[in-house]
This record gives sequence, C-alpha cells and structure tokens, in this order.
Amino acid sequence: MNLQDFNMEILLSTAFFPPISYIKQLVGTKTVYLEQNENYIKKTYRNRCRILAANGVMNLSVPVVVATKKKALIRDVQIDYATNWQKQHFKSIESAYRSAPFYEYLIGDFEPFFTRNYKYLFDYNLEIINAISGILEICPNIKLTDDYKTNPQNCIDLRNKIVPKAEELQYKVVVIEYSQVFSDKHGFKNDLSCLDLLFNLGSEAYTYLIDKYSGK
Repeated sequence: MNLQDFNMEILLSTAFFPPISYIKQLVGTKTVYLEQNENYIKKTYRNRCRILAANGVMNLSVPVVVATKKKALIRDVQIDYATNWQKQHFKSIESAYRSAPFYEYLIGDFEPFFTRNYKYLFDYNLEIINAISGILEICPNIKLTDDYKTNPQNCIDLRNKIVPKAEELQYKVVVIEYSQVFSDKHGFKNDLSCLDLLFNLGSEAYTYLIDKYSGK
C-alpha cells in the first residue's frame, strides 16, 4: 500500500526531531493523529533522534522523569533538566552539521529548542513538529487523540512501526540517496532525523519528500 495518498489518515506516536519516514506522513496524508494517551515507551523516537556525526550515527536522547511504580501517559511525561543535555545536544548538532549547505540558514529556527525549557515532552515535540512544518511550508492537519484505541478504525497505525532499530522496523521505505555530511566516510545512512535532511537539502527537502521518498 502506497502511503502517498492524501485521503489517508495516519496515527503516529510523538517524536523528538522525527526521522524522515515520520515527516513524510505530514506531507502526504489527509489527517495525522498524534497519540497522547499511550503509555510512555523507552528507547523509541518519542524522546530520541539519530544524526550523522564524524564517528557515525549518533543518538540524541531527551532525559525524562518517569514514575517507576506506575505507567505514565506520554502526555504527562516531564522532561528532566538535572543535566545540561540541551547544551550537549546543540554542540553535537553543530559539530555534525556546521559544514552542511543549509546549516547557517536553518540553525536559528532550531536553537530555541535548546535554550528554552519545556515542562512536558509531548508539548516539546509538538512545537518541534510545528517548526519543521513551517520550514517545509506545509500545514498538516494534526489532531490529538481523545483516547487510546488498540485497533483504531479507518486509519493506518504507525505508532510502533517507525522505530530506531532497523531490525525491528516494520515500516519499509524506499529511499533515493542524497548528499550527507560524512557520507564519504560512513556511506549513506537511511532515515536519520529530519535535521539531516533539512541541513543537507534545505528548500529542496519538500521536493525530495514528495518525489523521491516513498513508504510502504
């Protein structure tokens, strides 16, 4: 099934600087539902992203405060600022992409996410998605779920199919390679954070998502 269908409805989990396969859904779908009533799941894109650095693919993770004796709804998960992870993340992004063609042009749009404190992870991620949509000049119809449904009707459920580990990936993508910083050293790396696409392609990122990137 080709997901490049503007009449489809997609259900996604929240994500921190989401991978390209996630952002594709914002471009090619009628309605995107963001799940705010699921339980928080560790080691997922809900609080991490993948960038290409000098030493290879690097994970950037947002520390969170999660109660250990009970399950936490994703909308209630708070960000932990006990460490200065924002400064560390920003330095890592700068080191990885400062030589990318569109880094200087776009970094100002992202810098506030590493200087301003957000209480809730879900709200933080939603603001990031809104910023990315603005850069791509798209207006996705994003709705938040009212409750949790195990088998939602009339939409494609991708909540647990776009995942960091390649061996667990259930959502398959067809990708045409683009020029990446450090690709000469590490080869092309697929489905990194949208930061990688934007810093490397800039205004061409939208065209790439429409014409050269498809998911099945």
